[in-house]
Amino acid sequence: QVQLVESGGGLVQAGGSLRLSCAASTRTFSSSTMGWFRQVPGKEREFVAAIRWSPGATFYTDSVKGRFTISRDNAKNTVYLQMNSLKPEDTAVYYCAAGGVLARTEEVAYGYWGQGTQVTVSS
Repeated sequence: QVQLVESGGGLVQAGGSLRLSCAASTRTFSSSTMGWFRQVPGKEREFVAAIRWSPGATFYTDSVKGRFTISRDNAKNTVYLQMNSLKPEDTAVYYCAAGGVLARTEEVAYGYWGQGTQVTVSS
């Protein structure tokens, strides 16, 4: 069983930065694609970013390219999402997810989810 625990959310002004972390509880993290998704109340959860285990290919939704960076530390079983130049439209609950080796942007490819962390960007 994979357990994922997110941290690092909070309130920030537009233009500011936050770094989300997601710690996994098992060594299976090292062979999983790790992803970040977000959800606004009343809307479907959407893909934000993902990173493969090896050689660490990354994927981003267009709206965050150039502003967000996903990375992972396999020794610490942790994935990060560095969010810069935040905008009010980035406000959402952010979820960490662990998926198969070939997972990319599709939610169905991720079988394990964290509880979510709130990110609020004020204008």
